[in-house]
Amino acid sequence: MTTAPAAADTIASFFRDTETKPIDYDLILTGDLGLVGSRGLHELLLEEGFDIRSRHNDCGLMIFDRESQDVHAGGSGCGCCASVLCSKILRDLKSGIFGNILFVPTGALLSATSAGQKKTIPSIAHLINLAVKKQNPAM
Repeated sequence: MTTAPAAADTIASFFRDTETKPIDYDLILTGDLGLVGSRGLHELLLEEGFDIRSRHNDCGLMIFDRESQDVHAGGSGCGCCASVLCSKILRDLKSGIFGNILFVPTGALLSATSAGQKKTIPSIAHLINLAVKKQNPAM
């Protein structure tokens, strides 16, 4: 399931630590889990009691067109995340489309040695809460 377990663990831990829920966020953005990884993420988080399906999108799913491009499992997590964050998400935050986002880039810790030994590939997910502070109109 790609890096979905790392993303699920990071997101679930954040919700528990902050005592928040998916509904508290305008967008929960991962990258790049692709279609298969996103489905896995949803399943893993449902098992933990968190339904993010209405709030979740994935940078790989946003940047690639699965109908016209032969992308298979997706692209680079760091490349997709950086591209989508810098080209769209930061602009949407600035314009007020989004006010509170969980940004969860993912990655596989690949090594020629571990791949050659046919060992499992560890993965990692960082979580950044991007929020715009609302201005007080009375000031």
